[in-house]
Amino acid sequence: MSGTRSRSRGRRGAHGGDHGSEERWLLTYADMITLLLALFVVLFAISSVNVSKLKTLQQSLRDAFSGKVLDGGEAIMQTSDSVAVRTLQSAPRVVPTTPSIGQPREAAAREALAARREEDELQQLKRMLDAYAVAHGFRDSVETVVARRGLVVRLLTDNVLFDSGLADLKAAGMPLLTQIGTLLAVEARHPILVEGHTDDVPISTARFASNWELSTARASQVVRYLIGRNVPARRFGAAGYADLHPLSTNGTDGGRARNRRVEVVLQRLHELPATAKGIAP
Repeated sequence: MSGTRSRSRGRRGAHGGDHGSEERWLLTYADMITLLLALFVVLFAISSVNVSKLKTLQQSLRDAFSGKVLDGGEAIMQTSDSVAVRTLQSAPRVVPTTPSIGQPREAAAREALAARREEDELQQLKRMLDAYAVAHGFRDSVETVVARRGLVVRLLTDNVLFDSGLADLKAAGMPLLTQIGTLLAVEARHPILVEGHTDDVPISTARFASNWELSTARASQVVRYLIGRNVPARRFGAAGYADLHPLSTNGTDGGRARNRRVEVVLQRLHELPATAKGIAP
């Protein structure tokens, strides 16, 4: 009896287990149906377009790219403008450097004033040299002229500075050159040009092939002597002009003697006005 009941329970348990395994596929099927339904819902949501929202988006994009000021833009612009105004107000003012009309006239007036002062200085030096030449017997050998190019001190070479046809300084002319050197050392601003000049009588010696060499050598000798009197060498220039710039005729002995000379030129720093009168070239 008991065996019969246990066999009956075993058969029922076997049938129950088979029934559970046969219904398991329903769970998988239900899950698949649920996923498909969710997929269809998503596809439907994507495919349906909200026309009103789309139009709003299109209008917003159109306004943004058309240059139209969006809502709130004016306030932003006003704020930016106020910041810019404050920045400009706080920045230092730049004054243009365009010269005024009066500046050239002022510069010309200053130059004219400097030229007049320089003219007074040169005239004073001329008076000092003239007084020394008279006091020491060089009146006939020294001539001073305030010209447009500056103060010109003309030293006649005959019997004062050089013997005929030579470029060796004579002892008789050294005191005069010493006085000139003293004045030039005190007046230390102007450049100095020393020029040698001869008459038109040709010369041809073992030392000087022509008047060019003779005039240049004489100018150089005067420069060397003045440098030895403490006049700075950087102020000097030397030139020889032979017979190209005569002061007088070469047809007489007196004229040729006047043309044989050395000129010490204290050159101007300021040009005289064209209207200045009574000034030698």
